[in-house]
Amino acid sequence: MNGTSMNANTVRGAALKLGQMLSIQDSDTVPQPLLDIFERVRHSADFMPKSQVNKQMTESFGPEWRSLLKEFDEKPFAAASIGQYAQRLLFLQVHRARLLDGREVAVKIQYPGVAEGIDSDIDNLVSIMSIGGLFPKGMYLENFVKVARHELKAECDYEREARAGRQFRELLKDSKDFYVPEMIDSLSSSRVLTAELISGRPVDQCIDEDQRVRDWISAKFIQLCLKELTSYRLISQIFEWRFMQTDPNWANFFFGRHPISGDNRLILLDFGATSYRLNDDYGTSCRSYGKPFVDLYMRILKAAYDKNDDEILKHSRSIGFLTGYESAVMEKAHCASTMILVTHPFPGETLASQEPFDFAKQNVTKRIHALIPVMLEHRLTSPPEEVYSLHRKLSGSYLLATKLKATVACGPIFRSIYDRYTFGNFDTAVEIDIDRVD
Repeated sequence: MNGTSMNANTVRGAALKLGQMLSIQDSDTVPQPLLDIFERVRHSADFMPKSQVNKQMTESFGPEWRSLLKEFDEKPFAAASIGQYAQRLLFLQVHRARLLDGREVAVKIQYPGVAEGIDSDIDNLVSIMSIGGLFPKGMYLENFVKVARHELKAECDYEREARAGRQFRELLKDSKDFYVPEMIDSLSSSRVLTAELISGRPVDQCIDEDQRVRDWISAKFIQLCLKELTSYRLISQIFEWRFMQTDPNWANFFFGRHPISGDNRLILLDFGATSYRLNDDYGTSCRSYGKPFVDLYMRILKAAYDKNDDEILKHSRSIGFLTGYESAVMEKAHCASTMILVTHPFPGETLASQEPFDFAKQNVTKRIHALIPVMLEHRLTSPPEEVYSLHRKLSGSYLLATKLKATVACGPIFRSIYDRYTFGNFDTAVEIDIDRVD
């Protein structure tokens, strides 16, 4: 396996994306050989030399690019403190700078050649993993890689990320709980992204905060994914916006303060991994979740809430989780996994609970692990493409609450969503499409 790990270092961007999609924050559900590969890749990166930084900036803004800034720190942020924009040393680095008007900004610069090498990198990595026998048949590697390929290409397009950041900033402009930094368009391009620099602490590093603070962080993370808080005029990423930042990397979220009011905020960073659909009427686009998909997903959640296996199976066939020809063993395992996975971060027994659930005492990881062999052996089709990103984000919410040992009342959150949700209206539903450039 050492040879495989060493080879993976030559395809670091692809390795990172596959690792991210495997939710490697939860080590109990990922094979140890894969963890070894991704961990070695994480620690193997080098910073760009100054000449490459200058080349990237010159190609984007011309040879006099320094005249656009009052200050530019040649040394990128240290890896331990790079949290902002979920800095992945594998294919980007971030520099501190100051605009001519005095504002501090973060300048994210992509490594040369990363975007151009995505297809070959992923193909090489898949070959390495196939030879090593790391992907069982039931994981449907081809579809998994198809989604990873599209996600990685989208994440390398910083103009797209800037559009997503502006969209989120608009959606959350009146929020009393969340803050999105301003994108600096004049210093952004397809390979360089500049945004307002916001200080704070990555949420996973808040384990020593007061219990009240940890509960607040976890609840807001969950609410951001799922719930409209009428009193705060927030809208759910899934069920109202149908538009989601899908990377659960905890460094993408800071516990900090609003730069003007000084009030506590959950700060959202890095919008490269923003929800999309691979196949629809618009072709190969990266957009919001479709209304028909979200309707069916809501019905599956409600069936899990009601513990109704027949309804879970019915709507799972409609959405594409099942073909209708599965064995009884598979159907039983699917219903059980739905209670655990589809309702993340609401395990079945807590979804209907009106009392705060202590995530420190959860045993979901062990229950998932017990179902994996059955699912891999008896599954007849790959999950819907939307599910890869959606479940990754929802699982990240659950895992964060577990890491922070938070207590959150999940039942009221779901019930309030369902009671206000409107099914249908496909023709009038508003689509957020950051890939349609006017």
